Amino acid sequence: MTGSLDMNILTKTVIFLSLALLLNGAPAETIFVTLEKDNALAVVDGESAQLVKTVAIGRRPRGIALSPDYRRLYVAASDDDAIQIIDADSLTVIGTLPSGEDPETFALDPDGERMYVSNEDDNLVTVIDIAEQKALKQIPVGVEPEGIAVSPDRKWVVSASETTNMVHWIDPKTLEVVANTLVDTRPRAATFTSDSKQLWVTAEIAGTMQVLDVDSKQIIKTLTFKIAGVGQEKIQPVGVKVDRVRRWGYVAIGPANRVAVIDAQKLEVEAYLLVGHRVWNLAFSPDQSRLYTTNGVSNDISIIDLKRHKVIKSVAVGRYPWGVAVKP
Repeated sequence: MTGSLDMNILTKTVIFLSLALLLNGAPAETIFVTLEKDNALAVVDGESAQLVKTVAIGRRPRGIALSPDYRRLYVAASDDDAIQIIDADSLTVIGTLPSGEDPETFALDPDGERMYVSNEDDNLVTVIDIAEQKALKQIPVGVEPEGIAVSPDRKWVVSASETTNMVHWIDPKTLEVVANTLVDTRPRAATFTSDSKQLWVTAEIAGTMQVLDVDSKQIIKTLTFKIAGVGQEKIQPVGVKVDRVRRWGYVAIGPANRVAVIDAQKLEVEAYLLVGHRVWNLAFSPDQSRLYTTNGVSNDISIIDLKRHKVIKSVAVGRYPWGVAVKP
């Protein structure tokens, strides 16, 4: 009898603790934010949503990404003409990659073996072998390349050139541009869907976001953004993300201070979420339950609960937050 009571108490205790964790637990993750004007990296604890520390790194840091094993951070130190390699635990710089001049944005292949860097001033994409820490090739593209992405199936690298208004399709086997697609004015960011079937590209000056079919390389939908009380001149789409099940997409709309929520099946705008001033870039939490935004002018990040599509907190991080990456 006593044994049964003990088992009942133990079972109830386990259930209670499990529910408590589900109801009260926040993601135990770390958010890394590049601070363009502080020459620093901000570190935010995901569980408490508090700034933990700020670490000095290279000059004018912007683009940022984690290695697939989360052990290394890569940061584009634009004014140092290098990609810094940072140990994700100690936050010390452990090496540099030869990025070409003034790197701003870059993309890793899914294996983390190669990096593709936009060299805006030179109209080039630099291809880097990460293990060897050497440049393999510089690929001529359009004028002022910025947005860059690698398809999950490893078949394509795309570079979006802001002044040429094109997406350039690069074959990663030959490292040659094999096709071009004309898009709306001043493309800023690009991302593939997880099935590699679509490419989403934002156009800052046109105020649009275009969806391209990867097989045909043609535009299949152009989305526009209309926000009550916000002038059209402030509608400047930049960062873009699509969740892994292609249910929702999100677009940062710059000085409109909003993130657009897009139904990724219907390709229609569903809502706008008010965040900080001049929202720039976006990153999912590893489980995609949250979205983090960098807000350049208000010097903070916003945390969005994606189950409710609700902004739940802002965290001051430092001057001109630009890029963001999240480690579990």
